[in-house]
Amino acid sequence: MAIGMTLGAVLMLLAGGLFFARTSVIVSVHPPAPLPVPAPPSAPGTNLQTYFVRGVVKELKPDGRTLIVDHEEIPNYMAKMVMPFKVKATNDLAGLGTNDQIHFRLNVAEFESWIDQVTKTGKAPAPAADPNRRSFRPVREVEVLKEGDPLPNYPLTNQLGQAFQTAQFKGRALAITFIFTRCPLPDFCPRMSRNFVTAMKQLKARPAGPTNYHFLSLSFDVEHDTPATLRNYAKGLEATQAADLSRWTFATGALIEIDDITERFGLAFARDPGSIQFNHNLRTVVIDAVGRVQKIFIGNEWKSDELVTEMIKAAEVKP
Repeated sequence: MAIGMTLGAVLMLLAGGLFFARTSVIVSVHPPAPLPVPAPPSAPGTNLQTYFVRGVVKELKPDGRTLIVDHEEIPNYMAKMVMPFKVKATNDLAGLGTNDQIHFRLNVAEFESWIDQVTKTGKAPAPAADPNRRSFRPVREVEVLKEGDPLPNYPLTNQLGQAFQTAQFKGRALAITFIFTRCPLPDFCPRMSRNFVTAMKQLKARPAGPTNYHFLSLSFDVEHDTPATLRNYAKGLEATQAADLSRWTFATGALIEIDDITERFGLAFARDPGSIQFNHNLRTVVIDAVGRVQKIFIGNEWKSDELVTEMIKAAEVKP
């Protein structure tokens, strides 16, 4: 009996052992866990800023890529003004016309800007005549200057509030560009200033380069760009781009003088009293050491090394 019980107990123990062993195997062996899915690589860092803007079309340029827009204020970026904007694809402007109300996305990278997602939202009424608007302003009838022509003498005021004349730069190569300090688009006035900074650094780095040269940034925003404003603008370039202010003057002047010099070089801009209307093109001019126009750069596609080449030639000119 004891043997039988012992045998039964043994059989039970063996069965139980097999049961527990099988249970242990089942519990301990799980299906393999799925491999973790790697996160998609993050996009490379960019300095791209985007703004959604509303405005009214003032003009479509013949190049099919430029739109003049009377736009609303862009908070923390740009005041309400009339400005040219470029698109990368001409079909972004398809179907648009003067006085169309639009909204669009403004993309601002470090060195360029463009708009896209342009959508027509309505039609603005044609602007009514303003009885308080001046119908004319006094301007001189001037001849457009060509390369080889002498630069007239202009009385101006620099960023320190000091009066000077362009004739004072005779004996030096002089680079002149036209800006207004409220222009934030990187491919317009800021590009002109950035190119000036780079060109000066290149000239300074040349072992046997000229030393008789100077740069002049002339503002056509005569109401806003006072000497104090220009001084702050210059100091900003000195702080952020290591601009050499010893060879660079920022200036403004009487409106009749500014109109005279800009019109001589084909620089056009709209200006209405009490508003910021600087739908403008771009001109940069090199004057040689005897005071003659040597080179006129049109637009914003010229490079700093092209300017350096012209400045070197201009500095070598003898009376």
